[in-house]
Amino acid sequence: MTDSIAAAASGQYVRKGFGLKAEVQDTLAADYTGHLVDLLRARDFSLQAGDTTVVLAREFGFCYGVERAVDYAYQTRQKFPDRRIFLAGEIIHNPHVNVKLQDMGITFLEAKGTGFDYSPVQAADVVLLPAFGVTIHDFETLRALGCVIVDTTCGSVLNVWKRVEAYARDGFTALIHGKYYHEETRATASQVEKYPGGMYLVVRDMAEAELVMDYIEASQGKPTARAPLSRVEFLARFEKQAPSHFDPDLHLVRIGVANQTTMLARESLAIAHAVGEAMERAYGAEHRAAHFRSFDTICSATQERQDAVVEMLKDPLDLMVVVGGYNSSNTISLAALCAEQVTTYHIADPDEIEVEKNFARFRTIGPHGELASMFEWIPVGQPLRVGVTAGASTPNNKIGETVARIFQIRGVDPATIT
Repeated sequence: MTDSIAAAASGQYVRKGFGLKAEVQDTLAADYTGHLVDLLRARDFSLQAGDTTVVLAREFGFCYGVERAVDYAYQTRQKFPDRRIFLAGEIIHNPHVNVKLQDMGITFLEAKGTGFDYSPVQAADVVLLPAFGVTIHDFETLRALGCVIVDTTCGSVLNVWKRVEAYARDGFTALIHGKYYHEETRATASQVEKYPGGMYLVVRDMAEAELVMDYIEASQGKPTARAPLSRVEFLARFEKQAPSHFDPDLHLVRIGVANQTTMLARESLAIAHAVGEAMERAYGAEHRAAHFRSFDTICSATQERQDAVVEMLKDPLDLMVVVGGYNSSNTISLAALCAEQVTTYHIADPDEIEVEKNFARFRTIGPHGELASMFEWIPVGQPLRVGVTAGASTPNNKIGETVARIFQIRGVDPATIT
């Protein structure tokens, strides 16, 4: 980050914690350890009672980046017991974790436009940056206030920032596969501001990427499978997904592809490949070689959880339960992947399940999922195999409680399993 070394030297900027991991470890374990999850691991990720089997994906839940962010938040409260501590948004996208932090007296700053409202913050205060990071503008605002900044930005996110910054330095437009409104994508896109004329364009999915590809090819007089957008239509369509001075006739000539780290990995790779092919069709192979770049910037934890789901779905399941915040991008991607092969329910946490009524509240599958509910969502009176996984911001205790409630609906007391 800009001037972060100088800020660190002054004690204003902290990125490596406070050396208090041992002091907060017991509290973290009490808040987030799941004994049923430990049992699932010990029994080869499968528990069976009567005619009910629950299978857990082999990679699930908290990743290193999330563990680090939560750990640093707890360390910060330990370090500054009497100071006001603020958090720029949510530390991660998990309601249980964020409520825990609020219970510790950490105040969540409200969103304001594309950033946050820092008006309550004073120089004597401490501000936590979330695992998603914040924009360059947000960081500079905090630095000017003189408060202590504790940065929990995930290392995988920082790797994407370096890639996008390099694109801007070399005059490439960063084409980012992500959600333009997501904190991580906003922070990533802001990295182009480090260089005059830096440019970005965010595409949500392959359908939006195809609009970009059609425009590129049509601009060079090449035929397209779909009617391309006019310049005016293009600017209106992507108004919120690019800077106000974005010009598709100028800024789609040199492209570097990156992505929000929690997107569906195979779609990010497919978009990168397709855009490269479109550049070659429009301008030729030499132009593509010189003016198109692409790197896989999906984080390893996201990839591992998606790979684990693909592997577990090789064996038949009757239904799948995915646990994680409804605004958690990596959880949404997991649920979409599962839903391709089996009936899937995305629940925020086990409180969405009412055992006595066999009732569940859940988010429907898809990029524009909505909240829904259903009675008799767990079949009874027949053998059942249920798969369970969780997004990278879901603690083990919430996964274990979900497994317990599934067994309870099936008439099994979890205590008899353990």
